Amino acid sequence: MKHITKEQRYQIEAYLKSDKSKEFIANELQVSPTTIFREINRNSKLRGVYNAAFANELSTERKERLKRVRKFNNNIKIFIEEKLKNEQWSPEQIVGYCKSNNIKMVSHERIYQYIRQDKLNGGDLYKELRHKLKHRKRPVGGKQIVIKNKVSIEKRSDVINNKERFGDWEIDLIVGQENKGAILTCVERQTGFLMMRKLPFGKDSKFLAKALIDMFLPYKKSVLSITSDNSVEFACHQEISKKLKCEYYFAHPYSSWERGLNEYTNKLIRQYITKKSDFNNYNDMKIKEIQIKLNKRPREKLDFKTPIQFL
Repeated sequence: MKHITKEQRYQIEAYLKSDKSKEFIANELQVSPTTIFREINRNSKLRGVYNAAFANELSTERKERLKRVRKFNNNIKIFIEEKLKNEQWSPEQIVGYCKSNNIKMVSHERIYQYIRQDKLNGGDLYKELRHKLKHRKRPVGGKQIVIKNKVSIEKRSDVINNKERFGDWEIDLIVGQENKGAILTCVERQTGFLMMRKLPFGKDSKFLAKALIDMFLPYKKSVLSITSDNSVEFACHQEISKKLKCEYYFAHPYSSWERGLNEYTNKLIRQYITKKSDFNNYNDMKIKEIQIKLNKRPREKLDFKTPIQFL
């Protein structure tokens, strides 16, 4: 992220007083819209008023505070191990949460060093990480299924693409060992809020549609659009769209990045439900516990707030 200068802060203040949008300001200052959103959110006064002088003073004080020597003391060690073992937070999430809550913490690189050293000494902290200090490539393949009356993601509006509102969802499945058992995962695009449900009849499209409708029906006012891949499990998309009164879109074949948030969230779920898991060992209560746990994790894109805080 590009750092905002003192002069740019005065420009931001002037543009905001002229009722210019954050996107307009980002374009004028030639920075990312995310940079502008974060600057205003982090450095505004308590009532949300952005003042350049105050913002610059706050930013300078924060930089000075972070420059101070941060020792890996016992309190920090206890905090890190608690979040790793009990919550399965990543080092980045631990550091981001601490920054947002003014808690002293070492860098995420230093935490990774500690985890690696613990592994060399016979410890198992690394097992709490989603990737367990390994980086794997996912295979690409599978048969393309023809589904009737699909609406392409190309017709999705900019409001959805730019994540400007709450209520646009990405959906997918995770499957058990040897393709036995399935769990439906639904992620809200703006906040990353997750909803999950175990499918007792596996990947059957009719039962999937019923499960999705049952799960979303009490909240259908917050379901404005759904985007999925082209798997045959989503063949009953028209029934889903009709019952929930929402738009339904399909990503391009073999283009998982078009549902990147759902793909990322499934990886988080796999930290609790591995690919070798027998789904018979996971009842509805256990699925709900995992859902709640992930919705209470701080997220970098939310300035290390949690998805559940935005409901």
